[in-house]
Amino acid sequence: MRFLILSDIHANVTALEASLTEAAGKWDKAVCLGDIVGYGPDPNEVIDRIRGLEAVTIRGNHDKVGSGLTSADDFNPVARAAAMWTREHLRPENREYLEKLPLGPLSVDGFSVVHGAMRDEDEYVVAPAQALESLIEAPSRVTFFGHTHLQVGFSLGPDNAISSLRLRPANDAKLTKLELKAGTNYLLNPGSVGQPRDGDPRAAFAIADLPQNEVEFWRVPYEIEAVQGRMEKAGLPEPLILRLTFGR
Repeated sequence: MRFLILSDIHANVTALEASLTEAAGKWDKAVCLGDIVGYGPDPNEVIDRIRGLEAVTIRGNHDKVGSGLTSADDFNPVARAAAMWTREHLRPENREYLEKLPLGPLSVDGFSVVHGAMRDEDEYVVAPAQALESLIEAPSRVTFFGHTHLQVGFSLGPDNAISSLRLRPANDAKLTKLELKAGTNYLLNPGSVGQPRDGDPRAAFAIADLPQNEVEFWRVPYEIEAVQGRMEKAGLPEPLILRLTFGR
């Protein structure tokens, strides 16, 4: 079975639709690693789409705050403003959906999913030293995580050596493939669909075929200006609008 791995859509339905169009016919089951909402202008549209896909979904920190499950006290002013806007615009049934999302880690057909780290769903994993604990404690050899908006990964080999993996396709390429090696554990981030932060503004996602020991990491362009126009109309903070152009 091939899995479509989505993460950090952040209420950007245009980026999500572009990703789904590119991935059409290439997957059997969808998985979402959280942060469905926050930052972007389309919280209800994205939730409706994810629910329609019947995706296996865990919560992210923006899902908790945007639904009112937790406070926005730990957010910076820009993120807090977007979270408050999200709370005001969520339909009641979608607010309830976010409130009921499970936290990771969650096991899915032989692999694991978390939003941040294995012990802390809100922890940012950006360096090998931070990844080590999750690689050791994961109940499966492959774990997908999100939260950082970076299309990267880490591996722990049979010699207990940890390595960083550069997974982002080159700017002129759509995808790169990772071959999974026997005896090696992996912590893999598919990147952010709706707000990449690795210098590539294209939407990011992954397609995993674990029986074939292969994971594809994809990037697809989308109509950024259309999203920015909706954000401006909604009165969302200007830094969030501008960063979509640069993928930062």
